[in-house]
Amino acid sequence: MRINNKALIGLLPIMLISCVSSKKFKSLQSKYDSLNKSYTGLQADLKDCQDKKAACDQSLTQKTKSDQDEIDALNKQIAFLKEHNTQALQQLEDLSVISKDQAQSIKQSLDNLGAKDSYIRTLQEQMAHKDSLNNALVSNLKGAVGDLNDKDIEVKVDKGVVYIDISDKLLFNSGSYTVTKRAKEVLGKVAKVLKAQPDIEFMVEGHTDNVPYHQGALLDNWDLSVKRATSVVRILQYKYGLEPAHMAAAGRSEYIPVDTNKTSAGRAANRRTRIIILPQLDQFFKLLEKK
Repeated sequence: MRINNKALIGLLPIMLISCVSSKKFKSLQSKYDSLNKSYTGLQADLKDCQDKKAACDQSLTQKTKSDQDEIDALNKQIAFLKEHNTQALQQLEDLSVISKDQAQSIKQSLDNLGAKDSYIRTLQEQMAHKDSLNNALVSNLKGAVGDLNDKDIEVKVDKGVVYIDISDKLLFNSGSYTVTKRAKEVLGKVAKVLKAQPDIEFMVEGHTDNVPYHQGALLDNWDLSVKRATSVVRILQYKYGLEPAHMAAAGRSEYIPVDTNKTSAGRAANRRTRIIILPQLDQFFKLLEKK
């Protein structure tokens, strides 16, 4: 019995050691399995990275080759352009027969053309401005005398000049150069518009038909046309206060008809008084003098 107890006591440490080693082994085995699993995953990741690197290397190689091909093509194009540019310059040198003085003269001519073009544009602008002023004046005149019959008075622009044509039957009695009462009212409306433009100058022209005329001191249609013009000018000056220095009176007799003198209606149209707004030529000439 004692021997068995001793044997048991001797075996006890061995058994304890055996139990501990088994637990440790299992723990180590578990760690090993975990590490092995991680290793396997890392191996797969490594292979994936290697595959991607290979693909990138292949793409980069192809891109590098494509870029190099493009660079080579551009270099060839540059060389081609340089060669032809040199040839063109040589041709220009061979063809150049213009001296410095001639080149300067050409440049001066071009400069003069530019200056003349600018000058022409200025004149065109001035003419356009004048036309707009004339149109405004016509509009104002038509507004002032708009209640009259068109056959008695006409306001128009012709070739940049404003004309006011007043019929003979409205202004004068037959064979007379005394302005009628009704005509004075019409002239008053016209004068009001003209007076609003103090820089305007105008001419009053008398026109007759071709029927011979002689009465008292008046010898013919020349005298009659002049007297009718001066009668209108006096009304505009003394009754309505227009500046006399801006007016002129002229007789045109029968020699600028607007209709035939073979009919009574035509002769009536030819007997008229015309107020002409004179173009301001002094301003136009000043523009010319600038150049």
